[in-house]
Amino acid sequence: MSDQNAYQWGPEPPSGPPVPGYGYPAASPGYGYPNAAPTYGYPAPPNLPVPAGGGAPLMTLGDITVVPDGIITPAGTLPLRGAVWNATDMSRTEEKIPTVAVVLAIVFALFCLVGLLFLLMKEKKTTGFIQISVTSGGRHHTTMVPAWGPQSFQQVMGQLNYARSLSSM
Repeated sequence: MSDQNAYQWGPEPPSGPPVPGYGYPAASPGYGYPNAAPTYGYPAPPNLPVPAGGGAPLMTLGDITVVPDGIITPAGTLPLRGAVWNATDMSRTEEKIPTVAVVLAIVFALFCLVGLLFLLMKEKKTTGFIQISVTSGGRHHTTMVPAWGPQSFQQVMGQLNYARSLSSM
């Protein structure tokens, strides 16, 4: 066997022009497929419909995204014009004396009652959510945004007022 090409590994190559599909690259543009893009051996991405609310996002509140011509929610796209926005503050801020202050007050109470000044230390902790709801086009969507501090509701209301101004245009 002096001829090294006498035996070929694998199946016989198909005869005729290559057919795009499994194992064959897609035809390059201009070979009978005028709008085909080269896919480099990978399957072509499916032609998915573009959501109705196109454009760059103007703002986001939780899972609600406002674009120039609509409101995109997980349940679908709502019309922006005439949307009604509401917010409810469901957060609370607690104020307490931290454990460190109590321990320091006990330790330094022996020195002329100076340690009692540590009891003036206060710690504020905000927990809860801010509920945002939008109604437009006969549909309704509600989302919850976590409150990170006492100023969270004012920040959300600023964004909500901006969304209201976009809805009235």
